Amino acid sequence: MLERLKMLLKGSDYMEDTIAAISTALGVGAISIVRVSGPKAIEIVNNIFTKDISEVKTHTIHYGFIVDKNEKVDEVLVSVMRGPRTFTTEDIVEINTHGGINTTNKVLEILLVNGCRLATPGEFTKRAFLNGRIDLTEAEGVMDLINSETDVARKMALNQVNGNVSSMISGLREKLAAIISNIEVNIDYPEYDDIKVMTIDDIKKQINIIEKEIKKILDESDNGEILKNGIKTAIIGKPNVGKSSLLNKLIGEEKAIVTNVKGTTRDSVEATVNLDNIVLNLIDTAGIRDTADLVESIGVSKSIELIDEADLILFVLNYNEVLSDEDLAILDKLENKNYITIINKIDLAKKIDDRKLKNKIYVSALSGENIDSVKNKIKELFNLDKIKTSDLTYLTSARSKAILVKVLDSVNDIKQAINDNMPIDMLEIDLKNIWNDLGSIIGENYDEELLDQLFSRFCVGK
Repeated sequence: MLERLKMLLKGSDYMEDTIAAISTALGVGAISIVRVSGPKAIEIVNNIFTKDISEVKTHTIHYGFIVDKNEKVDEVLVSVMRGPRTFTTEDIVEINTHGGINTTNKVLEILLVNGCRLATPGEFTKRAFLNGRIDLTEAEGVMDLINSETDVARKMALNQVNGNVSSMISGLREKLAAIISNIEVNIDYPEYDDIKVMTIDDIKKQINIIEKEIKKILDESDNGEILKNGIKTAIIGKPNVGKSSLLNKLIGEEKAIVTNVKGTTRDSVEATVNLDNIVLNLIDTAGIRDTADLVESIGVSKSIELIDEADLILFVLNYNEVLSDEDLAILDKLENKNYITIINKIDLAKKIDDRKLKNKIYVSALSGENIDSVKNKIKELFNLDKIKTSDLTYLTSARSKAILVKVLDSVNDIKQAINDNMPIDMLEIDLKNIWNDLGSIIGENYDEELLDQLFSRFCVGK
C-alpha cells in the first residue's frame, strides 16, 4: 500500500511542488535559515540572488544578496545541495539570512511570490520518508531529537535517527520472512529434496524465539517512555499541607505561591526537574476539599482527575494533624496507584496516626529536610538506577508500541492454532499478517491519513 501511495504522491502536483519554510525559531538572533526543497529550488533561488548558482557544485556556499526586483533585501549566504545527497533527496537550497522577524519573513515572501509553496508542518521530513531517505521510526526519531529535554533522551532519539530501532524491527521481519519463504517453497515445489521441510515443531520453535524478542522490546519500551517523556507526577492533598512548598523545594525555586490561606492554589502549577537524566513533570494541584467557591471547585475536580492520569502521586499529609475523612478518601482512591506518602511539617508536634500509611517519608518542606529522600524513593519506585542507559535502543512511539502489542496477540493466536493442529498453509497466512504489521512500524505499509497525522506534529520547516 505504501509503495502505491509513494508512487501516487510522486506523480502528483504535491511532489512536483518546490516548498519553502523558515527552519529556525522566528525572532531576534544572529542568523535565520530559510529552507527550499524541490525540483525548482535552485532555479527559484537563482532568480532572486545576485550570484548565478545554476551551475555551481553541490554542497557549496555562496555569498551575495537576496533581491526583490531591483532592491536589495538582505546580505546572505546561500548553501546549494543537489539531490539525491540531501535530507529530502531533492535539490535543497538554504538561505542564511540575518536574524530578525521582518527580514526572514521578507525572504520567505519573495520565495513564495517566485514559485515556491509554503511547506506544511513536517513536510521536509515527510518527503525524506516518501523518497526512501528514512523510514517511519527514523522520522519519529527526528521529532524526538528536536523535543528531547535530557542528554539521555537526545541519545535515545539519535539511535532512532540512525536506524538502530528500525534494525531491531527488521530483524524480526527477517526471521518471519525465512519461515514464510521456506513454507512456500515446500508447498509450491515439493519435489525439491534439498530444501528443508518446515515442520510444525520448527515453526513453534521459531515463533517462541520471536515472541521472546517482542516481549523484551515491549518490556524495555516502558523504560524508554520514561527516558523520553519523563514521569508525570501529581502532588495531591488537602489545602495547607505544604504541596506548593514541596514543589518549590523539589525544583529549587519559588515557583508556586505559598500562603496560609486555604485555596490559594486554585489551578495546577507545573514545573520540571531533572532527576539523574529523568524528567519529573511535577504538577502542584488545588487542595482537595469541599468548597462552595466555583473556581476552586473546578481546581479540586482537576486534582481528582490527575490521580488517574499521573504516573506517580506524591500524597502530602500534615504531621501536625489527625487523618481526616478527606485524607482517607484520597487514600482509597490511591489504591493500586504508584504513590509516595509525604508527611510534611515534621518540625511541629506529631498528631497524625501514621501506622497504616505506606511508602511514607517524613519531610519539612519549609526547611528542605529529607527532600532528597523523596527523590531517592522515586528512583527506587521506578527502578531508575537499573534502567539501561548504555544501549538506548528503545521503542518509544505509542503508535509503534500499539502495533507491537497487536503483533504479540497474533503470535499467541498462532501458538494456539499450532496446538489445535492447524495446517501449515493456514499458519502461513497469519505469519504474513504479522510480517505486514511489523512493516507498518517502520513504514513499509501505511495509509495517507495516518501519515498526515504523524507528520503534522512536526514544526514547519522540518
